[in-house]
Amino acid sequence: MCEILDLNRSSYYKWLNREETEKERLNQELCQIILEYHDKFKGILGYRRMTLWVNRLNQRQYNVKRIRRLMGLIGISAKIRRKRKGYIKSKPQITAENVLNREFKAEAPNTKWLTDVTEFKAIGTTKKVYLSGIIDLYDGSIVSYVIGTSNNNQLVNETFDKAIDANPGAKPLFHSDRGFQYTSKVFKTKLDKAKATQSMSRVGRCIDNGPMEGFWGTLKAEMYYLNKFYSIEEIKKAIEEYIDLYNNKRFQARLKGLTPMEYRNQALVS
Repeated sequence: MCEILDLNRSSYYKWLNREETEKERLNQELCQIILEYHDKFKGILGYRRMTLWVNRLNQRQYNVKRIRRLMGLIGISAKIRRKRKGYIKSKPQITAENVLNREFKAEAPNTKWLTDVTEFKAIGTTKKVYLSGIIDLYDGSIVSYVIGTSNNNQLVNETFDKAIDANPGAKPLFHSDRGFQYTSKVFKTKLDKAKATQSMSRVGRCIDNGPMEGFWGTLKAEMYYLNKFYSIEEIKKAIEEYIDLYNNKRFQARLKGLTPMEYRNQALVS
């Protein structure tokens, strides 16, 4: 072997008898922890959130570059999300200006809410599952959501009602696209009653509703695309479990290593 690799015999014996350093031992332990978390979360953790998990649950402060390097050494990386489908234009009836104007930072909870509807499909079925959700720009939490089998006004109206019931007194800037549900007179009446300010994306500008679109992409990349669903009930259960994970267990660096609900509750009690 030494002859083939063009090495001195002494180099082999030096390697054979050397003692493992403390840094090497720690790296091996870290690699094992990384593998465990990668398996536990079905491969959805990138190096940044992997660092948050390793540091928080093991009460250490490892550098993100170190975790990224070790993940590369053992061949671990987050799943790559699929390219989203193109925007389908719709003709609005009642519209509002883009008041939000891509100002995606909020200084307090319940001041800026974004909403949208996305769809899922089970294998071997013709029916689709529709998820309507509202996200708070302050902490990125999902303040309310409703799952249904019809993309109709009732789905959106119920989502808004649940958000107001859970946050009495909220008077947010409420932003959506120009979907038919959000341009209805009934929905506008709900907004006026809650003293919410309506805002809408410009036609064909999905980025105007970027954080909401981003959440759909994250949900599908980390849950929907990683599994096969053969019934509507399976999809509904998976959505509920993921939103609970996202709100209460998914640490985020931009929230100082807290979950959305931890960050939100800190502000609400202060």
